[in-house]
Amino acid sequence: MFYTIKELVQQAEDLTNGSVAELMIETEYELSGRDRDEVLFLMTRNLEVMLASVTDGMTESKSVSGLTGGDAAKLDRYIKSGRALSDHTVISAARNAMAVNELNAKMGLVCATPTAGSAGCLPAIISAATEKLNLTKKDQLDFLFTAGAFGLVIANNASISGAEGGCQAEVGSASAMGAAALVMAAGGTAYQASQAIAFVLKNMLGLICDPVAGLVEVPCVKRNAMGASFAFVAADMALAGIESKIPVDEVVNAMYQVGKAMPTAFKETAEGGLAATPTGKKLAKHIFG
Repeated sequence: MFYTIKELVQQAEDLTNGSVAELMIETEYELSGRDRDEVLFLMTRNLEVMLASVTDGMTESKSVSGLTGGDAAKLDRYIKSGRALSDHTVISAARNAMAVNELNAKMGLVCATPTAGSAGCLPAIISAATEKLNLTKKDQLDFLFTAGAFGLVIANNASISGAEGGCQAEVGSASAMGAAALVMAAGGTAYQASQAIAFVLKNMLGLICDPVAGLVEVPCVKRNAMGASFAFVAADMALAGIESKIPVDEVVNAMYQVGKAMPTAFKETAEGGLAATPTGKKLAKHIFG
């Protein structure tokens, strides 16, 4: 078992020939008592739900509240027009993340990774990466196990809950997990993956959770889109050999400390940030009367 990212990287190098995915599978045996076949079966089911959520969310329909829906389809049309300024992989990830979170807002089936509010990031990243890197089914499963390993450390040493640590703990953690898995999927090392974690979390440090009307829609859908795009840039930086000046475990701890210091109004209460703007309040009143 590993308790820090430094330990995770070291154990992957020492015990599983550099494979974070294999280390996570073995850790799952230890924590759950499940055998390998069951562990792989359950993760396969998660993968199926994630990929389906991207497709199922690409519609024009609105959520019950009317706050969200249709933007993923709008971005899809824009990408197909050939006018996109961003790299195809990055903008596709943003589109896919929006699709998943719009589906979540419409009560569709998503995989909480690590939460429903941040459920768009990993499916978006893995679907875009699969197209870019031609990932096999095994590669995709390794991607998710790798993301889970790093997410386990973040959850245990900081938080993955917006109510506890703000959106830095939800979309920040999800984006960081995806960035680390991207590095490994592209042939990088566990150490480089850890640096990608640091880049994402440093970029999202202090991000508040301020859902308009208390619903996981605005600004959550678009934050997932941006988080997915951040993961690709962070992965490229790590693969280029760039290193974080602050050790990654210290970055995780900083996120925890920032979350503790964050006022309650900025932690999923809909009492601050965008939720407290005149328009935010007007939308809440319109929805709930």
